[in-house]
Amino acid sequence: MMGRVQGKVAVVTGGAMGIGAATARLLAEEGASVVVADLAEAEGQALVAELATPGLFLRHDVSSEADWDELARTVTARFGRIDILVNNAAIQIPASIADVTYADYRRIQAVNADGPFLGCRMAVREMARSGGGAIVNIASVASHSGEAGGVAYSASKGAVRSLTKSVAVFCQNAENGIRCNSVHPGVTDTPMLRAMRADLGLEPQSPHAGDPRQVAYAVLYLASDEALLVNGAELLVDSARTVTPPPPKR
Repeated sequence: MMGRVQGKVAVVTGGAMGIGAATARLLAEEGASVVVADLAEAEGQALVAELATPGLFLRHDVSSEADWDELARTVTARFGRIDILVNNAAIQIPASIADVTYADYRRIQAVNADGPFLGCRMAVREMARSGGGAIVNIASVASHSGEAGGVAYSASKGAVRSLTKSVAVFCQNAENGIRCNSVHPGVTDTPMLRAMRADLGLEPQSPHAGDPRQVAYAVLYLASDEALLVNGAELLVDSARTVTPPPPKR
């Protein structure tokens, strides 16, 4: 089945690399016009040039309210509307509760939690004007099981998990045709994971990491009209990690 998001306009934050890039490619393959929003300009421009449908790159800081306002103006001027928003942009700075600095904690919240909040607010306002749409927030299994060495990241993804449900309930009550769901990947082979592992002195590629395209397929389903009755849901893409977590280190 092809054309699952044919004719729709999608915005993917953190879209230049990793899960974001896989999602942008897949949405374009399935017929959407894709706006890649990212701070990585060279990678983002290169990706847009290879997409299967006409797209657009926007240099975008998800923690900036002004950038979100500009994104809404630019995308609606170019494409007329926004049908899909994928809040994917995120950062990770490994640290436990004993070691994390407040500055790093706040930096992670600004990108990982404030960014999706600003994105959801923008999308709800814009999508309500055009009759509805789909918001997909990329959370993490860390919002379910916690990460001893990633306290700030886990907290930020927990915020995304709760934000998703609040937005979904609001949209359902408002009957505005907007759905909001979250995807919770497990360990996934992305540039962020490789950089983090390298910083920890590990081999950059984890033997247990999943393919970003598999996460992208979950996003595609939630963004498509196949999921019209799916709202406020959590879709785990983690090979049962949250069902059978690894034993604690002794």
